[in-house]
Amino acid sequence: MIRGIRPLLRGSTYTGVLFAAAGALAAVPLLPLAMAPALAWRSGPYGVRAVLTLVVWALLIAVIGLFRGPRRLLVAGARRLLRVPLPEVVTVRRPPVAGSVPSAADRWRTPLWLVLHVALGWAGGLASMVLLGLGVSLPGNWLSGEARLSWSGGSFRLTGAWSWVVGIVFLLLVPVVCAVVAGALRRLAAPLLGPSSAERLALAAEREQQLAERNRLAHELHDSIGHTLTAATIQAAVAGEVLAADPAAARAALRSIEESTRAALEDLDYVLGVLREEEPGTAPTRTLADLPELLDRLRHAGAVVEPQLSGELTQVQGTLSRAAYRIVQEGLTNALRHGTGGPIEVRVAASRDGLEIGVVNRVGSAGAGSRAFPTSGHGLPGLAERVRLLHGEFAAGPEAGPDGAAHWRLAVRLPVRLSA
Repeated sequence: MIRGIRPLLRGSTYTGVLFAAAGALAAVPLLPLAMAPALAWRSGPYGVRAVLTLVVWALLIAVIGLFRGPRRLLVAGARRLLRVPLPEVVTVRRPPVAGSVPSAADRWRTPLWLVLHVALGWAGGLASMVLLGLGVSLPGNWLSGEARLSWSGGSFRLTGAWSWVVGIVFLLLVPVVCAVVAGALRRLAAPLLGPSSAERLALAAEREQQLAERNRLAHELHDSIGHTLTAATIQAAVAGEVLAADPAAARAALRSIEESTRAALEDLDYVLGVLREEEPGTAPTRTLADLPELLDRLRHAGAVVEPQLSGELTQVQGTLSRAAYRIVQEGLTNALRHGTGGPIEVRVAASRDGLEIGVVNRVGSAGAGSRAFPTSGHGLPGLAERVRLLHGEFAAGPEAGPDGAAHWRLAVRLPVRLSA
């Protein structure tokens, strides 16, 4: 028996009783409105009119639970007073996924909670007052020479010390009733106020979309900032070497640094705005049409770029065009970091069959002319994931060039839909 009662005693009993009493008192203003049908039917039996009043009262209480605001207040109160670990009510802003539309049973969980909350509050309050009154009055009646209990037409006379014993028992039952009420509310809070299966599914889908968006932004930021810092480092070195001998070339390198870093700052501002859940401005849109500008910045950095652009690149649709630009940018970044300074072959070909991207550069061992740049190791895995999400083909690795030297080749093929 003790094991059966013990779960009901978890949490704070006193704050739970306060929560139950608050619910009972909050429903009192609805009682006059609930009594209106019974008052209009004065000729009806008293018992039927009383039941009618209770039913109308319960319906009025339930209707309040259909609104979103009361549920938020109830969840906050249950977390604070009942000590139930309920998650905060979160509004799902994205379109619901399959199976995430709340059912009729889900919609009526909060109304049912409100009715039970008020019922338990009134039942616990009335029972506690009756027990407290009996526990206090019985010993006083014995002192006056008589103590009598009446119940359902029967009468029981208590004499001697029995009135004290029964009075103490009644007083001890008051905290038990309070604990039972608080425990019952605590037990009901999770299934009735907690998120339903449909809400959990919708929130999980929203969370998955947020993580996918943040993962995409991480790739964008890695590609943009990584390329800019690599190119800017090389351009700064070139400017320092030719500053005295060729001031015009040094100024061109510095202008290229300014342009590339300004573009990277735009990307950074946009990404940070999204990560802070602010309302970001228009996302920077760099597509295959911006490839000539990207290649020019590399030439200002001293790189030798051999582009082969063919097909109607401007007809490649937006999302795919932006992804292709980032793929080329990351391939060029890797070539700048790990290449030996030789020519970088860039091939982008658009056709009805697909979009082909290739970047080839000569590589060498450390100390053989290759530039040493710290790397995070996320570049190629990020590229592979980006291509996989676009249902494309990805290959990267060393190969022997026509001259017998070691080369690194990045090859990507993407399914393409050309705009009309």
